[in-house]
Amino acid sequence: MVSKSIQILFFLLAALPGMALASATGGNSIDLTSHWVGYTAIGIFAIAYLLVMAEEFTHLRKSKPVILAAGIIWSIIAWYYASHGFTHEAEAAVRHNLLEYAELMLFLLVAMTYINAMDERNVFEALRSWLVAKGFGFRQLFWITGVLAFFISPVADNLTTALLMCAVVLAVGGSNSKFILLACINIVVAANAGGAFSPFGDITTLMVWQKGVETPQGVVAFSTFFALFIPSLINWLVPASIMHFAVPNEQPSGGGEAVAMKRGAKRIIVLFLLTIATAVSFHNFLHMPPVIGMLTGLAYLQFFGFFLKKTYHRERNTTNGDAAIELEHDSQMGDVVAFDVFNKVARAEWDTLLFFYGVVLCVGGLGFIGYLSLTSELMYVQLGPTTANVIVGVLSAIVDNIPVMFAVLTMMPDMSMGQWLLVTLTAGVGGSLLSIGSAAGVALMGQARGRYTFFGHLKWAPVIALGYAASIYAHLWINAAIF
Repeated sequence: MVSKSIQILFFLLAALPGMALASATGGNSIDLTSHWVGYTAIGIFAIAYLLVMAEEFTHLRKSKPVILAAGIIWSIIAWYYASHGFTHEAEAAVRHNLLEYAELMLFLLVAMTYINAMDERNVFEALRSWLVAKGFGFRQLFWITGVLAFFISPVADNLTTALLMCAVVLAVGGSNSKFILLACINIVVAANAGGAFSPFGDITTLMVWQKGVETPQGVVAFSTFFALFIPSLINWLVPASIMHFAVPNEQPSGGGEAVAMKRGAKRIIVLFLLTIATAVSFHNFLHMPPVIGMLTGLAYLQFFGFFLKKTYHRERNTTNGDAAIELEHDSQMGDVVAFDVFNKVARAEWDTLLFFYGVVLCVGGLGFIGYLSLTSELMYVQLGPTTANVIVGVLSAIVDNIPVMFAVLTMMPDMSMGQWLLVTLTAGVGGSLLSIGSAAGVALMGQARGRYTFFGHLKWAPVIALGYAASIYAHLWINAAIF
């Protein structure tokens, strides 16, 4: 049983654009699955991913090993193909992978820029200070932060949402480690669950949505994601309801200092929502890649930033209202320019974006070597799509869900819409089973170091697994018509 699980993991990680590229290269793809080139590539990727998983202990940024591994893997493939007279096949394969990466990277870059802009305008800090100042009890805060994490993550992504809610928990939790641990677990589960029913909630859901440009008949449309709302809600509510009784029924001490949002903060929120609407419209009505709509939305922010910059010095001289107080505060902080959109671009999570590049190229190289058909046969023919999609979620708790979902999307198994929604759900919420299974969990282990830990989360894994199973059964029952 263990060896079969390892085999499933091995083949799933190795899967990628082989079949699609075989036709593109005129059938000149070489099967290297039993060759030293294939074994070497697998070994390189395995070593790189072990370093990624050990990031918490080595403090080596996760992007570094996978970027290096990607370069080595493709150089070996290109050398072998060139030595056998195929000089352009590897180049075509790399370009195919780069195109997929570029679309997702630019999409995420725009979203991160907007999030950073709202952060700089104190949107999230104002929300945090308001919650702290209200004087809610621990159990109330447990549910409030969970609800906010669930409903903010579909728009702001699960990582940003988890970090924001964790800041609230740390601010009010003080020395109560039990409350902080339980609240952090609840936030991770809620943020991952909320991100599973929206294309903007997680990288995996975004990949599923964007893939529809290439194969509109086989992947999930924007509105169809919301069929996962109730299963996602159940995924969070089941463990939260059980953990509720373990949360200390106490009142936190102290309060928070009020924080006001900076000039233009509300308008930036509106522009972000307008940008999302633009991306959806480009995809649904113009049949264009959603990234074109997102980049158009970036122009909204650039023009508004230009307005803020031009009106900064004029309003700085005003002597009435809150603007004068705010601008005086900005001046004291050494703010030379009121708003610079490129500062927000620079503050994007570049390590995550470059890690994504390394994963796409590494897994793309392994797929080009020839492991795709083996994976598809094992996962979706022998085991069946339902079992395979449930396993995908479990694997997402051990290995990052990006390569897992990217492999599934490139295999493009023949599945019903219900099955595509199932794999979207399991890949999104499966990472909650372990603290290292999602970006939100890993980030919170760093933010609440020593209080939210791997073993602290592991203690509640059976309860989270109960929610995972309940959400799958809920989806199979509620959305039975689309299976």
